[in-house]
Amino acid sequence: MFSNKENFKNEFKQRLIGKTGRQIHEVTEDDIYAALGSMVREQIGQNWAATNRTYLEHGQRQVYYFSMEFLIGRLLGNNLLNLGVLQTVREGLGELGWDLEDIEEQEADAGLGNGGLGRLAACFLDSLASLGYAGHGNGIRYKYGLFEQKIIDGHQVELPDYWLQKGNVWEVRRSDKRVNVRFWGNVEMREVDGKEVFETKNGEDVWAVPYDVPVVGYENSAVNTLRLWSAESAADPTRGFGSPSGNYYNFLDYKRSVETVSEFLYPDDSEYAGKLLRLKQEYFLCSAGVQSILRTFDKLRLPYDRLAEKVAIHINDTHPTLAIPELMRILMDEKEFGWDEAWEIVTSVVSYTNHTILSEALETWPEQMVRELLPRVYMIIEEMNRRFCASLLEEYPGEQDRVSRMAIIADGQVKMAHLAIHGSHSINGVAALHTDILKKREMKDFYELYPERFNNKTNGITHRRWLMHANPSLAEVIEGAIGSDWKTRPDRLNDLLAHADDAVFQDKIRSVKHTNKERLASYIYKKHGVTVDTNSIFDVQVKRLHAYKRQLLNALHIMDLYNRIKDNPTLDLTPRTFIFGAKAAPGYYMAKQIIKLINNIANTVNNDPQTKDLLNVFFLENYSVSLAEKIIPAADVSEQISTAGKEASGTGNMKLMMNGAVTVGTLDGANVEMYESLGDEAMYLFGLRVEEVEKYYREGGYSAQAIYHEDERVKRVLDQLIYPGPFCQYGQSFDPIYHSLLSHNDEYFVLRDFAGYADTQERIGMDYRNSKEWARKSIINIAKSGRFAGDRTINEYATEIWGIKPIFSREGVHGTR
Repeated sequence: MFSNKENFKNEFKQRLIGKTGRQIHEVTEDDIYAALGSMVREQIGQNWAATNRTYLEHGQRQVYYFSMEFLIGRLLGNNLLNLGVLQTVREGLGELGWDLEDIEEQEADAGLGNGGLGRLAACFLDSLASLGYAGHGNGIRYKYGLFEQKIIDGHQVELPDYWLQKGNVWEVRRSDKRVNVRFWGNVEMREVDGKEVFETKNGEDVWAVPYDVPVVGYENSAVNTLRLWSAESAADPTRGFGSPSGNYYNFLDYKRSVETVSEFLYPDDSEYAGKLLRLKQEYFLCSAGVQSILRTFDKLRLPYDRLAEKVAIHINDTHPTLAIPELMRILMDEKEFGWDEAWEIVTSVVSYTNHTILSEALETWPEQMVRELLPRVYMIIEEMNRRFCASLLEEYPGEQDRVSRMAIIADGQVKMAHLAIHGSHSINGVAALHTDILKKREMKDFYELYPERFNNKTNGITHRRWLMHANPSLAEVIEGAIGSDWKTRPDRLNDLLAHADDAVFQDKIRSVKHTNKERLASYIYKKHGVTVDTNSIFDVQVKRLHAYKRQLLNALHIMDLYNRIKDNPTLDLTPRTFIFGAKAAPGYYMAKQIIKLINNIANTVNNDPQTKDLLNVFFLENYSVSLAEKIIPAADVSEQISTAGKEASGTGNMKLMMNGAVTVGTLDGANVEMYESLGDEAMYLFGLRVEEVEKYYREGGYSAQAIYHEDERVKRVLDQLIYPGPFCQYGQSFDPIYHSLLSHNDEYFVLRDFAGYADTQERIGMDYRNSKEWARKSIINIAKSGRFAGDRTINEYATEIWGIKPIFSREGVHGTR
């Protein structure tokens, strides 16, 4: 890309002056970012075009990863890293008087996701490109994303996320590749040459316009594509609009209604209108994506009965499940396949990842809504259901209850998980425990029917972003100890175990961690005006706010620590800095109450002269990928404390582990596999096991009230939620939280696990004082984290589900067909 640093500096200065029309001393950091970004994008474009040409020439199977979220974060630094010029650019900018990190701050985080689902999708795209696989993303180009979170008087306030306000230097609009998506209307059936022909008339047409974002592989010339769809009006305002009758304003109303389809991520679906919009979004993504894939397939000039040889569609959770009936629709209505032939193609093409073991989170849609909005698609789903139920009755004669449980349409609802399982050749969970629960509990009926379809693919993260880019100092220390092979083979991080007891290496690890803590402390000071003790334990819980993730357990424990210090000002306590980051869904009242409670706790402990030197609490607003890149390298303790059996996998646990944080957690999700690697030597476990939780749910016997009356610590902190005191001032009260624990018997076992959690945290505080042993734990975590690299996961998907092989490598392009 740039032959050397001087070449870069000269080329960049010319680009900057030409783009801005300003002298070097007049430009802003925004100007520098825009010029550098466009310069890098143009360089990427050469490889991008070559990659697409290579894929077409090879004719190998390509994977299309459908997801409602792609939490890609900022791309400048990541692209420079993967292109192999990060250090050249950093040094070149430095000699010109600019700091690359400051320039990266000018880039908005792409508002394309919310939590682990979207970040996993982004990590997977990185691994696909870096491993040389032909694999692309299909998503929606949300104009405003989820929301920008502001904390005002301790409360979460949602503001529009104007992430596209300055444009997006990485995207390329492809107007020539737009496709039509149709909603509503009525289906007319007629017979032509002895065949039934279906046509939807009087529908609403919407243009799906693709914006392509390059996905750069690590030092291998591969550039895959993240295709994001934007909804635009398909009506012509010059025809039938603009007359004195006011049709022009009708057109504006119509245009506005169309654009809402790609405006916000996850509109509130608590009301009918919001639910309808979410369903429109999902079909919009699926229809546009499938049509685009088939256009690419047409370039191969092959018959459609060979589609599965060249195309793999992977649906990330249930949101893109409508890709199954949409592909059926096109194969039957446009390509003239019969049902059985089309069904065989579809099930050979589609695979599905399940991301939840919460039955209430398994997506369903009102049958009438699907019928009205997507009339032809509904007819296909209805026929799928009819045929499926008939086959079930043959398989299980007389077991009508089983058939009802497994039906795709039942009780007036279309069940998307059932549709996804029935229409896919592979169904995978995302951690060994999660997959086991799917087989034995949540999807037991389907597993008994299709045992060969179920498999596990434990999640993984890209070590390029979360270690090499987010924590370059740590990467440098690792390279000094074990060389650079781990950059392309993250399993080689295991070689660090030989250095776990090396005092010199331990000192280097401690030094890197302390520098990262100082960097985060500086950020906190700017945001909160509070000086943080960087020698304190940085105890981090950053993830989506949900009751089962139990940020509340963490908060109640901090309240107990505060009480203990107030009772005993000479208490021998290792200083702690507790750091939270999370967004609550706008309609999730309880989650918002927990955010308010955490901020009340922070206000109290940070301003109390007796406690502020031992305890600090910070809720960092608007948690995002770029904020995570500041927090995660600085963490000493990683909070992974969800109720056992509720978290599918988790990926934050892996990022923190890779950066040397030590986990305190339950045996839930991927924590189970982390514990298999780390053991008690380098991980802290507490709490109920899955089988104990399930037994309580099944047989009862748990009493939150009993714990409230038996444990004085629990009683005291719960009473502090509703009575005036340090955490409820000026008439405030947290009645909803209090009653969720006591009146509703503590659904997520916060009180049951409180004592074990508090005891474990006390042990962590004591262990942290032994800096040598703590450094050893940290090194073991880093060494064992290679198991959780996304490259390993993607290789498993590629060989065991998608049936694809790498085309690109660092050595060049593999042989053609």
